[in-house]
Amino acid sequence: MCLIALCDDEERELDRIENFLASYQDRKQEVEYKTERFSSAEALLRRVREDGYIPDILLLDIFMSGKNGMEAAEEVRMLGLDMPIVFLTTSTEYALKAYGVDAIQYLVKPLDGKRFFHAMDSAMGQLGKSKKNQIVFKAAGGIRQIQPNDIVYCESQKNYQMLYLTDEECRVRMTAGKLWEMLEEFCRFGRCGRSYILNMDHIVSVEREKIVMDNGRTIYIPRNKAAEFKKVYFAYYFDFRKGKA
Repeated sequence: MCLIALCDDEERELDRIENFLASYQDRKQEVEYKTERFSSAEALLRRVREDGYIPDILLLDIFMSGKNGMEAAEEVRMLGLDMPIVFLTTSTEYALKAYGVDAIQYLVKPLDGKRFFHAMDSAMGQLGKSKKNQIVFKAAGGIRQIQPNDIVYCESQKNYQMLYLTDEECRVRMTAGKLWEMLEEFCRFGRCGRSYILNMDHIVSVEREKIVMDNGRTIYIPRNKAAEFKKVYFAYYFDFRKGKA
């Protein structure tokens, strides 16, 4: 399911964009999406900052009362989000500046179907690549997008999870179960008991009561947990990694 945020201060324009999206879906039967409408940049940014809302694609007007769309896009990028942005506006005034926020398309109203569909194709293509290569977390200090292989291991601390990355540590508020739901689709991750999720590409050795990671950390665990995890690790190492080679 693709989450698409629509931001325009005119209701009729929001209606028009939703009609274009419906036509786009008619042409692309495989596309499933859900829209959320915002009548101001402030409302959009508040939803992102306070609720951790992260749309997959942002369709954004520029000329709005209050904060304009370009300012909103700049703030979105400052928060660390790199979703595809498509500007839908009435002037070419900000066309050059749009490159500064890595917008993938700049469409001038009135919109026509051909250009809109092309913009959506570009957005969907970029989205497909980005979803394969990153995980999004709401962490202390803002929203983080992390490459899976940058995670060395994760340690559960009640309702918080510590993510030990290759070059830093990151604390996120979520349960261990929720974090595992996000990571288990990546075959390189294995769960070790209830407390640890390990990136098996970063393991140096699995011993009787400890696991040594390539960042120099040693994880001490009960012997039976190490034995259980060793089976998972060797299955990955010999079946998957050998198959890749």
